[in-house]
Amino acid sequence: MVDSGNTYSDKVSRIISWGHWFSFFNIIAAMMIGTRYIIQSDWPDTFISQLYLCLSWVGHFGFLVFAIYVLVLFPLSFIVPSQRLMRFLSVVIGTLGLTILLLDTHSYQQIHLHLSPLVWELLLSKEKTEINSQWQYLFIVVPIIFLLQLMLSEWVWTKLRKLSHKQVGKPIAIIFFVSFIGSHLIHIWADANIYRPITSQRSNFPLSYPMTAKTFMEKYGLLDKQEYQRLREAKGAEGSELIRYPIEPLSFKDQGHGYNVMVVMVDSLRSDMLTEGYMPNLWQFSSQNINFSRHYSTSNDMSGVFGLFYGLPGGYSESIKADGASPLLLQTLTKRKYNFGLFSGSNFDDSLYYQSIFSESQMSEVNTEETEQTDTNAIEDWTAWLAKQPTDESWFSYLELETVADYEELSDIDDRFAPEKSTADQILSAKYKNAVAHLDSQLGSVIESLRQSEQYQNTVIIITSNHGMEFNDTNTHSWGANSNYSKYQLQVPLVVHWPNKEAQVIERATSHLDVVPTLMEDVLNVSSDSKDYSSGINLFDDKSNRSWIIAGDSREIALITKNNTTVIDKFGNYKVYDENYQRLQKGKPKLSLLMQGLSELKRFYHPNEK
Repeated sequence: MVDSGNTYSDKVSRIISWGHWFSFFNIIAAMMIGTRYIIQSDWPDTFISQLYLCLSWVGHFGFLVFAIYVLVLFPLSFIVPSQRLMRFLSVVIGTLGLTILLLDTHSYQQIHLHLSPLVWELLLSKEKTEINSQWQYLFIVVPIIFLLQLMLSEWVWTKLRKLSHKQVGKPIAIIFFVSFIGSHLIHIWADANIYRPITSQRSNFPLSYPMTAKTFMEKYGLLDKQEYQRLREAKGAEGSELIRYPIEPLSFKDQGHGYNVMVVMVDSLRSDMLTEGYMPNLWQFSSQNINFSRHYSTSNDMSGVFGLFYGLPGGYSESIKADGASPLLLQTLTKRKYNFGLFSGSNFDDSLYYQSIFSESQMSEVNTEETEQTDTNAIEDWTAWLAKQPTDESWFSYLELETVADYEELSDIDDRFAPEKSTADQILSAKYKNAVAHLDSQLGSVIESLRQSEQYQNTVIIITSNHGMEFNDTNTHSWGANSNYSKYQLQVPLVVHWPNKEAQVIERATSHLDVVPTLMEDVLNVSSDSKDYSSGINLFDDKSNRSWIIAGDSREIALITKNNTTVIDKFGNYKVYDENYQRLQKGKPKLSLLMQGLSELKRFYHPNEK
């Protein structure tokens, strides 16, 4: 069609009309590409969540493309004098947008992450990884996209008069508007009620920020904040993804060895305390049994306990909590009719125990008569319980000790270790060491009770900690726990007594993730591959060539190697530290390592990826 040479306003009006239709067909193209996100995500089970998915699919991609038109093409319509130049620029922008969308779908398909600085580095890296080994082939389609955009541009310009006369613009605009507003209104309701089939979809599409209105609803009495917090604690984070745990149903060779299992969890005990000077009782016990000298917790907070029982990184904890899945280890022990004995110096005051790990029936046996439970009370209760266990029945016992974690509050213990100087970190460190020594004497009584029982030789005994404790050892103004991923906060003791195994020191890197597959394979005789139910490997698998350890929680993860630690947050930003946890400003992580770690954090969300 030849330009008619009309006035400036007529030309602009025509270009704007063309831009509307050009954008509409690009919305359809973006929606078609966007179906890859739907294919890679879990299909919702309920009608309202399926409706939300459809509305957000239509509304979100409609909004994205139209936003580009309003912010870029619409202003250019008044500036660019030539319709041919304007159409060419629109074709370039459309090609670029669809290409980036294709790259994002590729990233989402491979590692379930949208484009970010980290993902771009993975894509552009010369190091061959799973994500960049195929993405270059996507650029084969770029000339095809460009050609199709040119054809679309010419066709719309040629058919513009007919398209304008069809008067379908308003109905189409209404459909996109209703879809966009409807999806956000549904999400507001789902967010207020923590309805996971909907809230778990919030990250399905790129640049997706579903609306919430908790403050507004609370202001007008539509939301009870306390009830909301209670629901959130009970169900887990509202945006947590749906998990498949295990990936495949488990199978077993037989009923197992029938060993008793005893786990002693010392809160906040760092690995360098396991010496003859600080902990003579545990040191002697470790020299007579199996000492894993380079052992890591799965987190620097209570997520370490989650990793120990589930064999999964802490990043899965919210999904597990929302799903209500109890640890497979404890499920199997229950099915094998093990007697349970649970004891805690803090009366299990962390909600993790009630909401995720132990069932109501198991927790109902916990002694809550003491208003202020102490380690001494817990040990006495455990000793009495042990004495009542029949020798012909198997049992599982968990004993949590809080003395070390409460080191600042202890006043009735011996001051065996005085600070060298009166600096804050050395004073705190001395108190901590005194608490460790006091705890060791308590551990001594636990170990002696086990040795004197008739079941010692038939019991697997595991002594470890949920995380370590730092006293500014890294010179980064870090004290306590849950502040960094240095060895002082992550490395913990792991001492194991195993029937018929000789004493040894195992120096290769091990993790809390390894405890579950070890017990499942060597006590309960599971025949399923440990990858179906855990991210760990058997503690006694000396042929494994593990090059990294994973730690962290739902906010960030740490990938630890012999020489450095890489910390990645949920937005894909990363920092690299050396072996002494000093920041390497120009440090670059090994991208294949990042790929392995990120893939492990997504594996249990995708049943087809093993």
